[in-house]
Amino acid sequence: MQKNASIKLNFVMNIILTASAFLFSVVTAPYVSRILLPEGTGRIAFAVSITSYFALIARLGIPTYGIRACAQVQDHSDELTRTAQEIFLINVVMTAVVYLIFFSLLILIGSFRQESQLLLICSTTMIFNLLGVEWLYKALEQYRAMTIRSLFFNLAAILLTFLLVRTREDLAIYGAITVFASVGSNILNFFHARKYISFTPCGGYQFTRHLKPVFVLFALSVATTIYTNLDVVMLRMMTDSQEVGYYDAAVKIKNLLVIFSTSLGTVLLPRISYYVKMNQQSQFTILIRKSFGFVTLTAFPLCIYFIIMAEESICFIFGQAFLSAAGAVRIILPTVFLIGLTNVIGIQMLVPLGKEHLVVYSTCAGAAVDVVLNALLIPHYRSIGASIGTLIAEITVLLVQLWFIRSQQSSFQGALQLKKVLAALLPASALLILIHQVIPLEGFPALCITSASFFALYGLILLIFRYRL
Repeated sequence: MQKNASIKLNFVMNIILTASAFLFSVVTAPYVSRILLPEGTGRIAFAVSITSYFALIARLGIPTYGIRACAQVQDHSDELTRTAQEIFLINVVMTAVVYLIFFSLLILIGSFRQESQLLLICSTTMIFNLLGVEWLYKALEQYRAMTIRSLFFNLAAILLTFLLVRTREDLAIYGAITVFASVGSNILNFFHARKYISFTPCGGYQFTRHLKPVFVLFALSVATTIYTNLDVVMLRMMTDSQEVGYYDAAVKIKNLLVIFSTSLGTVLLPRISYYVKMNQQSQFTILIRKSFGFVTLTAFPLCIYFIIMAEESICFIFGQAFLSAAGAVRIILPTVFLIGLTNVIGIQMLVPLGKEHLVVYSTCAGAAVDVVLNALLIPHYRSIGASIGTLIAEITVLLVQLWFIRSQQSSFQGALQLKKVLAALLPASALLILIHQVIPLEGFPALCITSASFFALYGLILLIFRYRL
């Protein structure tokens, strides 16, 4: 294990990494939404959703499996190089196969041809994902390098957005800038990887040892993608681009909050995998408890704040044209807490323990529920129906996973500390509602004053209660 690696430093780096993506979305969304309007942002969301399915197949289950596999052999440089090369070559083959399928469908399907330019632009994420080998960096807990490069590319993307996106006809340009912001730094990641592994073929490859876990985690990714991206596809087919734009706005807010509430778990995964490999059960339990506590500490207040301030948040980030998305935001936001919990149980407990097939079962249950509910609710309730389907799907996933770990409750017993969190949330929420209703503020000033008051009181009460992870 890299003894110099600090969980606290990695967490800070991951927060900055997350904040850089958040910064790009927050800074550019108000500007771009007012130029492209719901129809334009809906077209972008549709293209991203379609290409995400192809990217999903190309990646297989490598983003998660690669972290576990490399973290477990990081003390042996030769084995680390061989493992990383095997995983990368599997990824190369799958990416090539997927591109052949993608180009064939782009020619055969009329709706794909109509959006061919956007689809081709968004599809380049598959190449960038291949070159990025982020699973290697995360396995070795090298967050500093990834963070610095990603921050630079996001800042450059913000500048390019304001310089190049001027009219509704600049839709393709914005799509390219979005790809540049999210995965552009992966090119540098690839060349910098020489510092940790050798690029010289080492031979003696054993590809078959990776196939079973990779395909099991791929099944997990497929099921997850169904109820995270199929909503957009089904909305577009059953309604129109404008309704997709409303729902996409709600999902973007949710996703940003999910990234923050699961940021500690992202950092802990390689360390947890290492402890499992070394059979250090006590260290494993400590980290799981910290992760549960962090999710509860962050997800609860974030959900409550943005549910109460839904209209103001939507108008500030996306503009008045997206005000109709407020209802979808309120319904979908509780999934931030639900996803945080299932991330701990599924990715940080079951996957390191080699029980990823149980995560697949729970996710398939959620995906099935989501598809059925979308088919029933979207025709009548449009984006609201899609939000309800997503919420109930996440509840399903959590309930199934709780059933799977019913015999391992000692791993997270006492971590939630719900009494202290709820005791802090109640007065903070009351203050937020009072300020929101009494003080006549709008826009950015309202968000500044309410957020400062709400989170300051919440944090103060937790300090009084001496809350600790």
